[in-house]
Amino acid sequence: MNQPNTESHRHTKEAPQEADPVQATPYTLLGGGPAVRQLVKQFYNYMDSLPEAQGIRRMHAADLSGAEEKLFMYLSGWLGGPQLFIEKYGHPMLRARHLNFAIGTDEASQWLTCMRKALADVTPDEHLRSQLMLALTDLALHMRNKAD
Repeated sequence: MNQPNTESHRHTKEAPQEADPVQATPYTLLGGGPAVRQLVKQFYNYMDSLPEAQGIRRMHAADLSGAEEKLFMYLSGWLGGPQLFIEKYGHPMLRARHLNFAIGTDEASQWLTCMRKALADVTPDEHLRSQLMLALTDLALHMRNKAD
């Protein structure tokens, strides 16, 4: 008869598995990878088409596919899902990566307008949208690097 490993047995007793193995992160609440990909697609559709977003659109290359993939990878991890951006590029260092772009309150506002519309398209959950917009507003305002 095999003896149980007392170390793992003790560890199990000390840390009971009571929580659901799938944590309710913003990533899972939003709908996982497919929903994040749709969010990013909608975001860039708005950035590409809204007259009020043309300031930030001009900061991007004509082909948005590279930016779209990077934002998808970043948001996946930021929302609590797989750390795709970090695995491929290392720490995001968002502010440092965006220093080549003059970002003020107007640019942050344009970015948030596109993200707000994209979130409304992707999730009907008003509470989730509200919580995400609070966090995204902090993020967008943190990116400012020029005086208004």
